Amino acid sequence: MNPDRIDPSAWLPQSGDMVLLDAVTRWDATHIVCRTISHRRVDHPLASDGRLPVWAGIEYAGQAMAIHRALCRAASTRPAAGFLGGLRDVACAVERLDDIAGELTVTATSLFADGAGSIYRFAVCAGGGEVPLISGRATVVQPGMR
Repeated sequence: MNPDRIDPSAWLPQSGDMVLLDAVTRWDATHIVCRTISHRRVDHPLASDGRLPVWAGIEYAGQAMAIHRALCRAASTRPAAGFLGGLRDVACAVERLDDIAGELTVTATSLFADGAGSIYRFAVCAGGGEVPLISGRATVVQPGMR
């Protein structure tokens, strides 16, 4: 599937303002790269007092993981919600995302996947940058999937 034709909202259980990713740049069986400028929105649903904490990057990464999982399964309907089962090795280089100029690049790499869940390494970077603003590993549980 051509990344230019992938609408993130069609592959996520979230809807409306909670769809945080703007586009899928590329993906394959183990990796996805997405981009967005939604962190700059003054009405961001995860912001508090006009500030978007760096921890919101975990939701950005979670959405990239959900899109990747759905694309790999070739799901034809909106996927069921997955649940964050755990985080490991999370590192933050900034306190907030709303003051980052330009796009965010969100990457997720599948380390393990089966019908019940997956483990991903993730990073959220400014633009195409190499230094993550937030990174780590996430375990996602997908109840009812096999």
